[in-house]
Amino acid sequence: MDTFGVVALVGLTLLYFVIESSASKTRTELTRRLNRLEDKVDLLLTHAGLEEPPVPRQDEVVALVRSGKKIEAIKVYREATGAGLAEAKRAVEQLT
Repeated sequence: MDTFGVVALVGLTLLYFVIESSASKTRTELTRRLNRLEDKVDLLLTHAGLEEPPVPRQDEVVALVRSGKKIEAIKVYREATGAGLAEAKRAVEQLT
């Protein structure tokens, strides 16, 4: 490999890490903002005397978690709510 190839490879590697670092910061900031919005919605619901609607098929999900069928509980949660895998996993883990 000639000098140009080595320099190009090092440059591309550095560029990748800069872009990845920037994307990670953006994801972190978006997550933080989303959490703040969720907290505000919770406060508004509480202030208005309203409750968040129950998760469809929640009894089934809870029963699956209690019987040690966490993966099946995640599948049922996703089917019932349309949530993504990560969101469903977090929700099911909060039940344990």
